[in-house]
Amino acid sequence: MVDRGRAQDLNEAASRFAETLADSYRLVYEQAAESAERQQQRAQEFSELVSSNLRNQAEAGGANAQQLSEQAERQREAYAEFLDTAFSRYRAGAEQATQSAQAGVRTLTDTTTGLLGATVEGAEQAAEAAVFPIEGYDDLNVEEVSERLDGLSVEELQLVRDYEELNKKRETLLERMDRKIRSA
Repeated sequence: MVDRGRAQDLNEAASRFAETLADSYRLVYEQAAESAERQQQRAQEFSELVSSNLRNQAEAGGANAQQLSEQAERQREAYAEFLDTAFSRYRAGAEQATQSAQAGVRTLTDTTTGLLGATVEGAEQAAEAAVFPIEGYDDLNVEEVSERLDGLSVEELQLVRDYEELNKKRETLLERMDRKIRSA
């Protein structure tokens, strides 16, 4: 009977221990589930916050890019207008100088044709060459112009570059002239 009482006590103690252990596991699982839910909620809140911030930054970046693009376009237009104005003044001055030079050459040619054997046409071409750095420029292709760039000063290179940009706008040629101007 003593053994039976002990066995019954032992069984009751084991049963209570099993119930306590099961309650502990249930409590741990409930806390883990609540913690996982909280972490999931925090992760979702964080994700929404990051998304919102990225969206706001993208919108602000787009607006800034638009403003920069508009400003760059205004600057490009102002520069083109400046070049056009400057080149038209240069062209007018160059034309006037060419006409004066041609008139002077004609006069000189008329008086010195016998002595020098020069022709009016040759003298006029020489006068035109003295005004613009590359003779017959408008009739030359990219390679032919490139070959004639080596002997030019920075000022002459800039003059030819500006003329090219306002007229034929050949990118390869413009890039070559830019490199030469920068390296000078």
